[in-house]
Amino acid sequence: MSYFSISNVSKSYDHQPALHPFSLELKKGEFLAIVGESGSGKSTLLKIMAGLEVQDAGEVFLESMPILNPNQKIVSGYDEIRLIHQHLHLYPNSTVEENISRQLLHYEKSYAKSRVEHLLQLLGLSDFRDRFPRQLSGGQKQKVAIGKAMAVEPDVLLLDEPFSSLDSIQTHHLISELKEIFREFGTTVIFVTHDLDDALRLTDNLIILQKGKVVQKGTSRQLCEKPKTKYVAQLFSPINKLPDTKNSYVRPADVQLRTKGGLLAHVTDSRFLVHFNSLQVKLKESGITWEVDDSQRKYTVGDRVYLNWDNSKLMNL
Repeated sequence: MSYFSISNVSKSYDHQPALHPFSLELKKGEFLAIVGESGSGKSTLLKIMAGLEVQDAGEVFLESMPILNPNQKIVSGYDEIRLIHQHLHLYPNSTVEENISRQLLHYEKSYAKSRVEHLLQLLGLSDFRDRFPRQLSGGQKQKVAIGKAMAVEPDVLLLDEPFSSLDSIQTHHLISELKEIFREFGTTVIFVTHDLDDALRLTDNLIILQKGKVVQKGTSRQLCEKPKTKYVAQLFSPINKLPDTKNSYVRPADVQLRTKGGLLAHVTDSRFLVHFNSLQVKLKESGITWEVDDSQRKYTVGDRVYLNWDNSKLMNL
């Protein structure tokens, strides 16, 4: 039986669909990443899940409890479902400890104190308890926002592009830390982002959203090897269109480079990456430019190269 479920939820603004009918079922403690570009409906969906936005149709349930929207509930939102925005909404004139403890003002004092201490220790914030948000790094501020949300022991945590202000190194480290924390608490987590790499550091359970519609869902391997659209395919890597075909594409990593036999091309650019050189090559007959991986770092600008591929690797999109 599902723990957190969304049934045919939809939303329009000024008669323009922002979210087409969307359904979802998650088990307790499950992680899900929803990936999509700006304007794909991700934030709207999370607000509906949290009971902070009025949907046009559909229902949200946490176990058997219906999640009511602001038109149905005097005070919108639920302690059981917490939403963390890009803008962290920290109290600027309150310390780290005060930011977290303010969520527990109506709780028994001894419990509140022990809960705050546990979160400070778990999030690595004990040494920063007396600092104000302006005295913290971006990653530390993010942890305080997580601590605020986790203070009331929510069952479901919704993350809305929360790492967008951090660099990739900070983001990757923080996601790894938080993943273990969420597992310890048994929290059900839904993470929305435009960055597939960030999503995959949290979970392999993916939904791809585009223009308010689910275009594909599954594991990263399923989506990478069998994408249903160009948009999904391009989330994983650039793709190269085969000449004289309507919709056949091949990934750079699936192109084999040879000194003879195949499509003739010339190297026009080479970039050194960690595991290979990324080449720009111009096909002689069609004039199309492809991106291909040179794992042996063999070719340089101006070289002639022949391109081959396994037809089983072709994507028809």
